[in-house]
Amino acid sequence: MTDSVLSVRGLTKHFPVRRGLMRRQIGLVRAVDAVHIEVAPRETFGLVGESGCGKSTTARLISRLLEPTSGQVWFDGRELTALSNRRMRPLRREIAMIFQDPYSSLNPRHTVGTIVGTPLRVSGSRPPQGRRAAVRELLELVGLNPEHYNRYPHEFSGGQRQRIGIARALALRPKLVVADEPVAALDVSIQAQVLNLLSDLQAELGLAYVLIAHDLAVVRHMCDRIGVMYLGRLVEVGPAAQVYARPRHPYTVALLSAAPQPDPARRGGRHRVPLTGEPPSPLAPPPGCPFHPRCPHAEQICRSLRPELVADAGGHAAACHFPRNTPGSPAPVPAP
Repeated sequence: MTDSVLSVRGLTKHFPVRRGLMRRQIGLVRAVDAVHIEVAPRETFGLVGESGCGKSTTARLISRLLEPTSGQVWFDGRELTALSNRRMRPLRREIAMIFQDPYSSLNPRHTVGTIVGTPLRVSGSRPPQGRRAAVRELLELVGLNPEHYNRYPHEFSGGQRQRIGIARALALRPKLVVADEPVAALDVSIQAQVLNLLSDLQAELGLAYVLIAHDLAVVRHMCDRIGVMYLGRLVEVGPAAQVYARPRHPYTVALLSAAPQPDPARRGGRHRVPLTGEPPSPLAPPPGCPFHPRCPHAEQICRSLRPELVADAGGHAAACHFPRNTPGSPAPVPAP
């Protein structure tokens, strides 16, 4: 994808495991392992998977909040991983992050005006109308009362706090926003409001999103393309409609079959695909395909040879020796 605003190539993050008085290294946790991602301008790319699969670590690597072990992150034609902290500072204006927990991500001792205005102050930005007026405009942009400028976070509900976090992320008008489960900590009744706000802001400001989520309904509603992660690796990537209608990796099939279906009329054609066991430890991943210990279709080749992520002409890729829902495979699993 030549016009990508974000291009992640072979991104890898290993955390050393140390033990004993001398803190000797006894192993590595392979949190993220050779991940490739492309995000176009104004596109929403979703990352889904079980807890501990590496989604949030990937988000922090993209934002340069963590340093990668290897791999490259290209943003708007510039390689971020090759930049020093000093040279990276100007680019931080263009990449923002929305955090999962609106309660812990806001400083309780600062007013809303100070929190939202901090990016302007730290970057040295001087809006023509002044910082105070710019912060009020940001609060209004995310659906908050500008008169709440001097209030503290504890005076707001969870949904309002997340709107404050969104306003802070948009303070410097970024091109890319990395949203790490932005509605996971909110009541279901509030989630739709925040998601619709993010959609409206994307249309108005021309934003690109990397959306981290575990809720498949959220991902389906928001995303243009989806990447499914398992044990630090991408096992399926493709347009959202194709991934939901014809999932190819057995792990994706199992995830979609487990999603709750609130409409009783649509439950009849669905069947649950059970997964036995627990995800392997990233400290000692299994040889071959990392999913083979839990896969109901695993054969000998899966235990010895790791499959590569292979895409078809439509850009739908799966890292599986025996992909599902392809010509000659079993019938497609109905999407939730």
